[in-house]
Amino acid sequence: MITAVPPLEIAVVGHTNAGKTSLLRTLARQRHFGTVADQPGTTRHVERIDLCIDGVVAVRYFDTPGLEDAAALQQYLKNLPGEGTPVERVRAFLKGPEAHAAFEQEAKVLRTLLAVDAAIYVIDCREEVLPKYRYEIEILSACAKPVMPVLNFLRSGHSQEAQWRETLAAYHLHAWVQFDAVAPFTGAERQLYQDLGVLLRARRTQLQAITDELEAQAHARRVAATQLAASVLVTAASMRREIGRDAAADAFRKAALVRDFKASLAVHVDRGVQAMLAVYGFGAGDADVHLAPWASGRWQTDLFNPHTLADAGQKLGTGAAVGAAVGLVADVALAGLSLGAATALGAAVGGLASQGWSQVPRKIANRVRGTEELTLENEVLLLLAGSLLHLCAALEQRGHAALDTLHVAAAGDADPPQGTQALAALVRSLAPARSYPQWELAQHDLAGADARRSRLVERVAQGLRTLLQEFP
Repeated sequence: MITAVPPLEIAVVGHTNAGKTSLLRTLARQRHFGTVADQPGTTRHVERIDLCIDGVVAVRYFDTPGLEDAAALQQYLKNLPGEGTPVERVRAFLKGPEAHAAFEQEAKVLRTLLAVDAAIYVIDCREEVLPKYRYEIEILSACAKPVMPVLNFLRSGHSQEAQWRETLAAYHLHAWVQFDAVAPFTGAERQLYQDLGVLLRARRTQLQAITDELEAQAHARRVAATQLAASVLVTAASMRREIGRDAAADAFRKAALVRDFKASLAVHVDRGVQAMLAVYGFGAGDADVHLAPWASGRWQTDLFNPHTLADAGQKLGTGAAVGAAVGLVADVALAGLSLGAATALGAAVGGLASQGWSQVPRKIANRVRGTEELTLENEVLLLLAGSLLHLCAALEQRGHAALDTLHVAAAGDADPPQGTQALAALVRSLAPARSYPQWELAQHDLAGADARRSRLVERVAQGLRTLLQEFP
């Protein structure tokens, strides 16, 4: 719980186009804050953004313009008449005419820095350590405020991390944080606030409370997202359509029914995915968080692709391709049994609803009537579970400043690390849902859902959370 104490005030500084606004979008989880573009000088004024927890402002961030001409400003500061400490020279500069002329942008940065508790210095690690960046560090240090360097864009193939770390150490900046604003490293946010606590001892308790709250929120998002994903899986497993004798004999009518069945599945999955995106503060309709293949509908092709289905069959131990992966004959387990034997078997096991056996008497009756059923094969459920799992993992590692397209692993490649057997076991645990077609309609009425459905959703969600722990 964040108590009503003055918010921590932090200026986010750095050279132009280093990712300052992007970092703030991710830290504050506000994807529409400021302007993010792949061009220098996007931010021209100081803008404020608050990180609120439980309605209380915990951290007040100030997004500042980029330092455009640090070399000239450093020379100007050195040539100012009179003696004085570095911070006194900075104050003298801010009172002079050049603070409103040639160095107007730099003056906005330094004026803000003098008024806050600390600075986050965002570094684009794709850039070589040029002399102008050394001058930046000297000017920022002259303001006599704690500076926390953040090494951004480390995942780039052109990262100059080692050179930057060496340079920072030369200026006694030994504490730094790896924080890719587009795809944050696991634990980077926690590390950032903990290291700020080292620099700001008087605020350490407050910063620890912020860290604890943010981690609790992250856990709550994971719980909510996995419950939504589990509900989608339970819904998919419970889907069932009966086809009468005449329709079953007509290939065209049967094909149309299969298409309608798949379309219903698509609607259920789309609603679940949209809800998962909302949990993480994203929306598929936003250009910067467009999710392919989910938003494009391509996932439907992946989900029923014969190759991926065959691979899924091997992972489930069936070892066979499943064609369309929509079961048209749901009573295969009774093949070879006489009607009397099947009836006796159904009576013997009909009470074992928790294992899905309550389907047996219905299947016997359908066989007598010549009725077939449409249900999803486990292979499809395996692919769907894998993709939803990867979607959760991708959203947890996606910053709110990302401009590129987030690609979730295709269905056939959507196994969690070292988790194939566990995911297959998770899919098999969905068997009870096949006995309750009414559970399909309960997907978006979780509060009033059947208690048995709710318990199954929670078990599946817990399994998904266990598998999520394996992701880097």
